[in-house]
Amino acid sequence: MPLNPVTKAKLMTVSTATLCTALFKRGLRNQFIQDVRPVNTDITAKLPNMVGEAFTLRYIPAREDLNPITVFQDRNHPQRVAVEQCPPGAVMVFDSRKDARAASAGSILVTRLMVRGAAGVVTDGGFRDAPEIAALPFPAYHARPSAPTNLTLHQALDINVPIGCGDVAVWPGDVVVGDREGVFVIPAHLADEVADEAVEMTAFEDFVSDMVLNEGRSILGLYPPTEQKSKDDFAVWRKARGR
Repeated sequence: MPLNPVTKAKLMTVSTATLCTALFKRGLRNQFIQDVRPVNTDITAKLPNMVGEAFTLRYIPAREDLNPITVFQDRNHPQRVAVEQCPPGAVMVFDSRKDARAASAGSILVTRLMVRGAAGVVTDGGFRDAPEIAALPFPAYHARPSAPTNLTLHQALDINVPIGCGDVAVWPGDVVVGDREGVFVIPAHLADEVADEAVEMTAFEDFVSDMVLNEGRSILGLYPPTEQKSKDDFAVWRKARGR
């Protein structure tokens, strides 16, 4: 089932930290992609969340006789085909085996994804041309910059199959959410209910932050709200702010 636009809009407003807690409540502990961060490290940049369904590419270790630079002349090369097939609104996710010694892609391919309407791109390896990618108005996440072409270590193989990215299982169609902290993967069948709960959690956490920062409240009895006063105060706060 395609990602519900209402669900997508909700996920644009919540953090990966909140999503981690929502999934933990459902027994899923390992949905945050490890050692992956935004290519654009400017914390002052007002970038929206990256939200979209996963479209994947799997790399295996390159074998030299099968992976010379001439393979890029083949119009059916899986890396090129995947970029051209990634649907608008999807997040391209590379399985680069957590190996950033060679790039998963560079600025030209990432720009092509952006122009085609992808929602973002993620790799557990690295991107070459990282400064150029960072300057794009496009969410991109990697482990670190990497200048060598992917051909030196990675061989693109399977398009839109289940993969591992940063120790997280990613299935095609899973919902991928990225913010300034990193990237989180929501199993597709849980996306609607998790988005609803995350919005509620965010409203309450905003209330708690307001109470702690501006009212000098102790977290005891407030976070979590084990006192009825905290629940009552939240109801008043929420009504006043239309939350």
